[in-house]
Amino acid sequence: MSNDSAESTAATGLTLEQRLEAPTTHLIDAGIATIHDMTTLRACVAYENTNQQRAQILRRLEHRAQEIQTQEE
Repeated sequence: MSNDSAESTAATGLTLEQRLEAPTTHLIDAGIATIHDMTTLRACVAYENTNQQRAQILRRLEHRAQEIQTQEE
């Protein structure tokens, strides 16, 4: 997973922790909105499943995955 984490950081300058452990939900939403590829999204889902397992965050990630898939079509 460190490779996925490195790719995520390189693209936006944000680590998985910064995306998903932000102090407010607005910042978490912004971190999720800046995910533009499935590799980063999968890394975020894995991070969330390993650490917090928050259903609301996982739903937001799922929604973002659907948006990315739609853009790729």
